[in-house]
Amino acid sequence: MFQGLAFNPFTLPPEAEALRSEVRKFLAESLDPASLPNSDFNAGDSSDFSKALGQRGWIGMTWPKQYGGQDKSFLERYVVTEELLAAGAPVGCHWIADRQTGPLLLKFGSEEQRKEFLPKIVNGDCFFSIGMSEPNTGSDLASIRSTAKKVEGGWLLNGSKIWTSYAHTNHYMVALVRTEPASENRHAGMSQVIVDLKDNNVSINGIKNLSGEEDFNQVFFDDVFIPDDRVVGEPGNGWAQVISELGYERSGPERFLSAFRVLVEYSRELTSDASDDQLSVLGRLVAHLITLRRMSISVAGMLENGETPITEAALIKDVGNAYERLVPEVVRLSQTRNPSARFLETLNQCVLHAPSFTLRGGTREILKGVIARGLGLR
Repeated sequence: MFQGLAFNPFTLPPEAEALRSEVRKFLAESLDPASLPNSDFNAGDSSDFSKALGQRGWIGMTWPKQYGGQDKSFLERYVVTEELLAAGAPVGCHWIADRQTGPLLLKFGSEEQRKEFLPKIVNGDCFFSIGMSEPNTGSDLASIRSTAKKVEGGWLLNGSKIWTSYAHTNHYMVALVRTEPASENRHAGMSQVIVDLKDNNVSINGIKNLSGEEDFNQVFFDDVFIPDDRVVGEPGNGWAQVISELGYERSGPERFLSAFRVLVEYSRELTSDASDDQLSVLGRLVAHLITLRRMSISVAGMLENGETPITEAALIKDVGNAYERLVPEVVRLSQTRNPSARFLETLNQCVLHAPSFTLRGGTREILKGVIARGLGLR
């Protein structure tokens, strides 16, 4: 039976808009205006910047105060995230820990795990990576082959993860691994474990992207000992936990703001003699952006109400990533005759990063499957 989508209008409360001004002031004082910002959340990292955010209570801000959080709303967090991305802030260090690891531990982790990790994340002292994708598995997450075998007091982990952002600088990884042999139920027998990335039996090799950066990595596990208290949730519940985690990963403004700085610089290029075609391009891109933003705020409202909008989040990522890929291509074809150096540099950097926009967090093919199932179409 067909099931509809729910993107009910949601208005940001006054306290969220008041916070926006505070964040903008902080960013104006913290970022070098001469540097080239990029609104891709994976394009820059600074432990000092993350530490400064933590001191202001802007990491883990929706988490309970007993773990160092601020008990703020998802809507207030949304505003902070939106402003950081729009300004091109270097958020890479704390990004995953704030967006995914903390909520995962709050929902499925033990009390000991929460007390150990959450205050450090909030302070900007502890950074996490995602351990989902593996070599030769493509987007079929259920086909992972990394295994953790039970031994006295814990588990021995062997295998590899790939496309692991900032594994070379982060402290830990939450990895999805097989703790039972594969069966007819492909989603059974998987668990999530916390891996110390500084362990001597963990090897990390950088992977260069098109722009020459090495934020991606392949991580190898060779008999890495995982204590029992580093298993997140119940052994065997990993698939359900990952699906819940992806709801946080797929619906935020980072899924349509990665090319935002290109749009900003393009608008600055257009003067009084801009052609009708150029103005049409700008208007169309802005209209798409406004629509995606309203959809994303609606999902933030659902999260605030304790809902789990998996289908809506997947749809935002699918449509949002298509938009992110569209922006640099359309702008490239309609740029002005004498573009500024800043515009060209912003555009060129985005073009180099754009191929990854529709891959991370699930390819478009995987997302369409999630959406189809959520709508009762398969």
